[in-house]
Formats: sequence, C-alpha cells, structure tokens
Amino acid sequence: MILKRLFPAFFAALVGLALVAPATAQDDRPPPRVEGHEGDSFTQNEIVQAGANFFGVTTEAMAKGVQKVFSDYGLPDAYITGDEGSGAIVVGLRYGQGWLIRKGADPMRVYWQGPSVGWDFGGNASKMFVLVYNLREPDRIFQKFPGVDGSFYLVAGLGVNYMRANGITLAPMRSGVGLRAGVSAGYVTFTRHSTINPF
Repeated sequence: MILKRLFPAFFAALVGLALVAPATAQDDRPPPRVEGHEGDSFTQNEIVQAGANFFGVTTEAMAKGVQKVFSDYGLPDAYITGDEGSGAIVVGLRYGQGWLIRKGADPMRVYWQGPSVGWDFGGNASKMFVLVYNLREPDRIFQKFPGVDGSFYLVAGLGVNYMRANGITLAPMRSGVGLRAGVSAGYVTFTRHSTINPF
C-alpha cells in the first residue's frame, strides 16, 4: 500500500531529475579549490559572490537572499553547490548531487535524497546552494537532516529553509523552474554515493 502511494511521487521526482541530469552530466568536474586555512569560515562577501556566480543572479539579489541567514547564524564554515530534482503527489521525493566546499580543502562530492509529506503537488528541477554551519569535519555531513518547522521564506527569488541535526545547521537556498505547490515537511539524507532509496 505504501509503495502504491510512493510510486507517483517517485515518478514525479524522476521527471525532475531528468530535467537536471543533462546540465549535471555536461560539467561533472569539481569546482576550483577555495584558498584559505582549513576550518576557516566564509565571509558574507565570499558567500554572496559564490552564490551569485552559481545562480547567475546579481550580487544585490544574492545579498538579500543570504541576509537573514547571516543574521540568524553568522559565518558558515562550508557550503554545498548542486542540482536537485524533486516531485510530489501528496508524498514527495527529492534527489540531488553536488559538491561540499570548504576553505583549504578539495571539494568533496555529495549526494542527497529524502521524502517529504504534507499537502504538496508537482515537480521541480532546481539549483541548490547550501550554507553549512558547525560542520568541523567533512564526514559529519553524511547523516539525516530534518527540516525545521516554519523556517521557510522566499526572498529575491530564492527559497530558503533550515535543517538541523547533531549541532549542524544547513540553510538550503533554491532557485529553479517547475511547479511545486503546498507545504511539506521532511528530511534530507546526505550520502557518499548516489542511491534511489529516499529513506
């Protein structure tokens, strides 16, 4: 019975992934290494510039997008850039891949997937830029991050929400095409390898 309910969402998520796969396949090279000492935080200016370049928006728009996050949490010690496909018919699924970027360290490939529940409908292909707080060690990213209820907001065309686990806070920022309607709550699990299992 659960599989019957998940199949439409799985199909919608696959459609979303199909939209992002060509762009990802064309450029599978890691981004350049960011100079600095390992463990150093990123300044607001560095994040604004990196995010603006990644999303293809003006630095002014990106500055508005990150202003509240910096006000809430300060300077991040890492960020993730990547692509995500998601879909939902009440129950939703999302899959993505990208790079974890820290100062003074080589970018590390990461994958994520997860379900969402709630009144939600549609498919979406989006770019995702995630600010990471209190990571300390890169391997700590590989765990499940539940969403923080009521943390979603939209500013300058970027959707932002918070996720938290074991002292680490993530602030995913999304900009994409497609249709997603409704309110959903769920979690995202980061893994070292791609998997179709959203749980």
